[in-house]
Amino acid sequence: MLREPAIDERVHRRVLAIEGNGPVGESAITELVRHEDPLLPADEVADIVTRVKARIDGVGAIEPLLSDPAITDVLVNGPGQVWVEREGRLVCTAIALDRGAIDLLVERIVSRLGLRADRSTPIVDARMPDGSRAHVVMQPLAVDGPCVTIRRFAAVTLPLDDFCGPAVTELLITAVGAGWNIVVCGSTGAGKTTLLNALCQHLPDGERVVTIEDAAELRLPGRHVVRLESRPATPDGLAAVSIRDLVRAALRMRPDRLVVGEVRGGEALDMLQALNTGHDGSLTTCHANSPVDALRRLETLCLMADVDLPLLAIREQLVGAVDLIVEVSRRPDGRRQVTTVAEVTPDAEARQRTRTLATTEKLLALPSRAPRRSAFPEDLQP
Repeated sequence: MLREPAIDERVHRRVLAIEGNGPVGESAITELVRHEDPLLPADEVADIVTRVKARIDGVGAIEPLLSDPAITDVLVNGPGQVWVEREGRLVCTAIALDRGAIDLLVERIVSRLGLRADRSTPIVDARMPDGSRAHVVMQPLAVDGPCVTIRRFAAVTLPLDDFCGPAVTELLITAVGAGWNIVVCGSTGAGKTTLLNALCQHLPDGERVVTIEDAAELRLPGRHVVRLESRPATPDGLAAVSIRDLVRAALRMRPDRLVVGEVRGGEALDMLQALNTGHDGSLTTCHANSPVDALRRLETLCLMADVDLPLLAIREQLVGAVDLIVEVSRRPDGRRQVTTVAEVTPDAEARQRTRTLATTEKLLALPSRAPRRSAFPEDLQP
């Protein structure tokens, strides 16, 4: 198990002691390292300088992990070795953190946003400067020590055909252009946001698109994109701004389309009402294991909105609002794939049913309901 040597800590303290006189450059840090141990080889001196700079400017020992494009998640489970997800698989790294290093990591993450993580605020969500999402759980809730989960920001947007075959890709691109309202569902880590980002690459240029997220991750190519991000309550008294607040605000911003990163509460009802009032072609995600489960979950989330609506009324809104449900899954080899594309169809009692249109590689059927904006191509055949 590798740990940062004590020399890193000593040099870091000396840098902090002299930083009051101005920024400390790399050459000055190198001199401090050589003063601590004049016999160190040049390559070890360079490694120590890199780690000390990561302590000063970055997030400490895990900074190299955040620079690795193959890593999608960094998992700190209290003092001990750090785990990562690399290419869809969990891997234990050689980097080990003690309590001091974790406290430094947490402080670097939350202090930039004016937040704090301690016994009074033991659960914190934050967005890092590069767009990555960080989730912190402190003691006493985290029994074995502070836990930090960092979901890396994907710098590269994957093309849609990385998720499915050509026929299914064409169906999804046509559905986006035709103004169908699409819900992407899947389990945690299945690639919902990544697929949502891929779908958004095919939004018509020039339309006014308002995105609403907990942490701004979407990279939309259009010229008229408005990005909104929720905010937790801060220790100095600033009130929280929820996804539901932002959905309501977005409706007053004259959007052509809404893109909600994820619905997980009462904002689902506001989203449905928006989809039923002319904001065709909107997209969102939710946690669910199948298209049918996604409809049930959306029903449950709408019932959490503290509005006394009967279930039948919510179901009728769902039938009118949601056109397509796209399920994405993570395969054993780590690849993310579209496993089902389903159309929402009502039965005689206004309950939702789903009709499978496509699987990962194969187009099985054409949509039965009319497009909202433009006609599907005649050559799109199953």
